[in-house]
Amino acid sequence: MEKLNILLLGSGGRECALAWKMSQSAKLGKLYIAPGNGGTGAYGENVAISPLDFDAVKQFVVDNSINMVVVGNEDPLVAGIYDYFKADAQVADVMIVGPSKAGAQLEGSKDFAKGFMQRHGIPTAAYLSVTADNIDEGYRFLESLQAPYVLKADGLAAGKGVLIVPTLDEAKSELKAMLGGMFGCGD
Repeated sequence: MEKLNILLLGSGGRECALAWKMSQSAKLGKLYIAPGNGGTGAYGENVAISPLDFDAVKQFVVDNSINMVVVGNEDPLVAGIYDYFKADAQVADVMIVGPSKAGAQLEGSKDFAKGFMQRHGIPTAAYLSVTADNIDEGYRFLESLQAPYVLKADGLAAGKGVLIVPTLDEAKSELKAMLGGMFGCGD
């Protein structure tokens, strides 16, 4: 049985759990984690490569005979690492665990995901995409709902882009703060 050399991309708790489980496989040859963290080093070798530096990731894959790249965090998926690998003849045959850039939009954009669910009849809560240009419409939408109010930032916010607030006044205040850049750019 051929053993697989795997590169796991990411540095969070999810990657630690994945590294722990992968390290238990009899099919594993060598496990590398880029960049990894203090916990992942117990299960494989941490390497100082940014998951967003696609050229460096590719070179590492080539130099270390990597058979599979497991993309743990969303950033490289949203940036198109799957597409990058599949478009490069040198690494096109390397297995990539994660969706294409188009597929990653479901995680990378709350607005895209909600629109997708509505278009395809997938049950989801009512929503309105709000920007600084239509904040008054956003306030009216909040007034049409009942507490608790759930506000979600569009885009990647490292798992921190959701607020659940108990009152309408607080929801309006937090909406304004979100549009002011609470989770990054203010759009």
